[in-house]
Amino acid sequence: MRVLITGSSGQIGTNLALRLIGDGHDVFGVDKRRNPWTGEFDYLLQDLAGHYPAFAGGIGGVEYPEVDVVVHMAAHAKVHQLVRQPHRALENAIMTFNVLEYCRELGLPLVFSSTREVYGDVHRFEEYAEEAADFAYTESPYSASKITSEAFIYSYARCYGLDYLVFRFSNVYGRYDNDLWRMERVLPLFMHQLSRGEPITIFGGDQKVLDFTYVDDCVDGIARGVYSLAERRISNKTVNLAYGQGNTLVRAAELIAGELGVEPQIHRAPSLLGEVTHYVADVTKARELLGWEPETPLSDGIPRSVAWFREWRAAHPEEDRPFERTRSVAEIEHGFKQPTPARA
Repeated sequence: MRVLITGSSGQIGTNLALRLIGDGHDVFGVDKRRNPWTGEFDYLLQDLAGHYPAFAGGIGGVEYPEVDVVVHMAAHAKVHQLVRQPHRALENAIMTFNVLEYCRELGLPLVFSSTREVYGDVHRFEEYAEEAADFAYTESPYSASKITSEAFIYSYARCYGLDYLVFRFSNVYGRYDNDLWRMERVLPLFMHQLSRGEPITIFGGDQKVLDFTYVDDCVDGIARGVYSLAERRISNKTVNLAYGQGNTLVRAAELIAGELGVEPQIHRAPSLLGEVTHYVADVTKARELLGWEPETPLSDGIPRSVAWFREWRAAHPEEDRPFERTRSVAEIEHGFKQPTPARA
């Protein structure tokens, strides 16, 4: 099988590519940045957010190799950055549109990476089944961009016969997620700060409950979906991929500290603007459709993640330096401010 992965330099994209290659398939990637983790597959450096005219062989006039299925993961995924810079949310929708046009032109099936953010933060359910998403409760421009992308996909299925699978992920962690200076993820940030003996801030405090998904479980679900979709065994489904159990962010931090052998200094603060503060997935559909079963609880995933963090940090000691939050997050922590208009 020949698989195109957009966002192939990200955490999930990299792990998925290596899984598919290990299964004997060919992978071609597209990303706007170089892959810092591996050189095991070919990829093209391209920003998919441009307003490109239709082009039969690829996107934006760039010729791609022939493929059998597309996995679209490319997106601006910093919730707080998109609160500050909402035009990036629009770019997410444009990326999806460009990929959809490419798939429509060549009749290719599409696997799309969505998010638990589409369920909002209304505390209506203990476990969220796929039908529970209510777009009226959109929390941020990022979640709006994913909702928009899902709507485009559903419309292409109805109007053009597109075969698709939409996966909604939740707090994926593990290998290849330590690029903090590009993507501020909470668990790698805690590992970085706690390993340096620095205090950490937990926004939402003890009330923040999330469904953490170890990357191998996530990738196994996606791979099963890719194979099922390409073989036309399953199509046109929206599926949660998560562990299916809630954990507080405080517990996650304590597990990391225990693995690092440090006493955590935890500061609790109110949740940030646009954040989802409570989510536990209902993964029944993934089990029934894909024969998939998550295998890695947080208590097992954190030790694996810390072990990888230590290995990576030993090989990259230059990253052992104070971490500075992005301007957007720093502003949100102290109350969101509109940008000051430039003077003529």
